[in-house]
This record gives sequence, C-alpha cells and structure tokens, in this order.
Amino acid sequence: MKVLVACEYSGTVRDAFIRAGHNAISCDLLPSDSDFGPHYQGDVFDIIGQGFDLMIAHPPCTYLTNSGVSWLHKQPERWLMLDNGAEFFRKLLNADIPRICIENPIMHKYAKERIGNVKQSQVIQPWMFGHMEQKATCLWLKGLPLLQETNNVKSEMLKLPDNERQRLHYLPPSADRWKIRSITPKGIAEAMAAQWSNL
Repeated sequence: MKVLVACEYSGTVRDAFIRAGHNAISCDLLPSDSDFGPHYQGDVFDIIGQGFDLMIAHPPCTYLTNSGVSWLHKQPERWLMLDNGAEFFRKLLNADIPRICIENPIMHKYAKERIGNVKQSQVIQPWMFGHMEQKATCLWLKGLPLLQETNNVKSEMLKLPDNERQRLHYLPPSADRWKIRSITPKGIAEAMAAQWSNL
C-alpha cells in the first residue's frame, strides 16, 4: 500500500507503516527527525496527487484547538490564522485519496463551523494503546474503520499524579514544546499500521 503521512516531522507513523511492509513517505515543512524512511520537505499539496492509497494527516492545530480558543478574543489577528487553518484541514479531508485519517485535538466551535461541521469519527487516548498518559485526540476517518484499542492501561494510569498522566500539558515553556506535543504516541502509530494495512 502507498501511504502518505502528511504534516509529520517525527517519522513515527511513517516508520510504523514501513515496518509493516508498506511504501510510506512523510511530508512536512520541517526536515524529518528520523532517517528510517523517505521524507518530502515542502508543501504536502506538491505530492498529494501521486496515487496514494491512504493518507494520515496531522494538520497544525494551534488555531483550531479548543484549548486555545480564548486567544481568539485576545488577539484578533488569530481569526485569519483560524480561517487558513480550517481551509487547510478541509483540503486534506477532501483530498482525492480513498482512505483518509485526519488527526487533531478537540476543536472549538468556530473551527468546527469553518470545516463544515464535519464531526470527528472517534476520540482516542494514549492510554488505550499502552501509554500511561492522557491527551484526547480526534480522528476524522474516510474509508477506514474505527481504530481499536490495543492495550488499555487506564486504571494504572489513573494512579499516577496529574503531572505524569498529563505530561504534555505540564511541559514547561520552550522553543520545542509544540513539537513534543505534536508527536504521535508510538502505540497509536503501530495500531494504525496493523489495523489499516489490509483493507
């Protein structure tokens, strides 16, 4: 299967599909942190029409996510960035690829309105895939079944203090904070590769 992993600099999802035997490439404006597989550094729409069977995309969520909605009212220039982010999301979701997964955090109502009120297919958590932490992630799926949990560690995770189970929320300010928060947990990447390989 020919797989495009859009807006991914880490290589986590791309590498999981390569290990599962697929022809996968990642694409991002940043260089890849992993040299395990091919990476196109540039605009995803430069390569999106190259006959991919599956696309998994992680579009930037800064202006779409519910956690940042209050900034829209504090910084009016963010409304334009919201419009641009929603348009990019819509273009990915409507790409001419038979199987599509778009990943993003829970959106605020203004973002939902701008993407056309297309409801997410499911909400997943890292603890459903063996990671002792929580971070709600929405998946918009086209031509794909729901992702099934593989290793539910919720009960063990809930015994941890807040700063451990919500590790990403408690990250201190830094230049790389946004990059760290955007990396797909390995267990989720492996579940995608295993469950969406033979469709």
